[in-house]
Amino acid sequence: MTVAPPRVLADLRSDTVTTPTPEMREAMAQAPVGDDVYGEDPTVNALQSELARLAGFEAGLFMPSGTMTNQVAIALHTRRGEEVICAEGSHIYEWELGMMATFSGVVPRFVPAPLGVPDPEAVRLAVRHSVHQSPTGMISLENTHNKAGGTVLPLEVLTAIRGVADEEGLPLHLDGARVFNAAAAQDVPLAEITRHFDTVSICLSKGLGAPVGSVLLGSAAAMKQAHRYRKMMGGGMRQAGVLAAAALVAVREGPARLKEDHRRTRRLAEALLEAGYSVNLAAVQTNIIYVTLPDAAAQVARWAEAGVLASALGPDSVRFVLHHQVGDEALEEAIRVLTA
Repeated sequence: MTVAPPRVLADLRSDTVTTPTPEMREAMAQAPVGDDVYGEDPTVNALQSELARLAGFEAGLFMPSGTMTNQVAIALHTRRGEEVICAEGSHIYEWELGMMATFSGVVPRFVPAPLGVPDPEAVRLAVRHSVHQSPTGMISLENTHNKAGGTVLPLEVLTAIRGVADEEGLPLHLDGARVFNAAAAQDVPLAEITRHFDTVSICLSKGLGAPVGSVLLGSAAAMKQAHRYRKMMGGGMRQAGVLAAAALVAVREGPARLKEDHRRTRRLAEALLEAGYSVNLAAVQTNIIYVTLPDAAAQVARWAEAGVLASALGPDSVRFVLHHQVGDEALEEAIRVLTA
């Protein structure tokens, strides 16, 4: 006798698990397309232009993933043998599989980042000038900082680190996978954050809810070179307007939902804390929660049997991520399971 899998009450593993909305599916079905490798896909071009306008850049380039946009940015800004200054726990190191070394021939130089926020002076001190050390090629920041708990970089920190980059003559890149979440949390326009950077990577398949894709933003000249690196990595997707159409819906409709995701995240974090779990509420600033508990994988498996999915990201660490397809009713069902 076949046993049916348990009904999923809430999938809290990531905000990448969302499925396309009916509006996205309709847009995908109706999208005008062309060959994007030749720059001829009108829907891709519209997406790139719209995000560039929102973020205050000349141009953008649509790619399959945030890993690709980040790594193309590193290739643009560095030469082999250089270092990339980044906050400890940065996605470009932790979850991009050594690609900065493999593709660009560079290595990370970490700076401490309590709650995901590096001190500007620590960034300055990480810059290398000695002939006996690898020279610094670029500075990379992450906002929100995934591994720190979805934390937001204060605007004054961005201004100060931009100052360091200018004084040192270094390019500044933003891994803005969830930068729309940061803008929502700070109640500022996107460009108030992105204006500090030479290039910005924005993921469309996380909080915004698109099924696929990220966009790298920068100058028109930089994006022309980025097109070549995208091709080298196998990122030319031809009639990609089918995907860009869903991403356009996400860009236009997704930001308005983010504050609700943040509200629900806070509700879950407080419920977990009240139930006795170890949660650092200071780190719960957007749509991510990390819980410290023993034998994380076994606990996650037990919750899955009851219909609530989470991610064990270490022997004693569980991550929950809220998104627009977990509403208030599903959240309360999840809290019932998690706190039983």
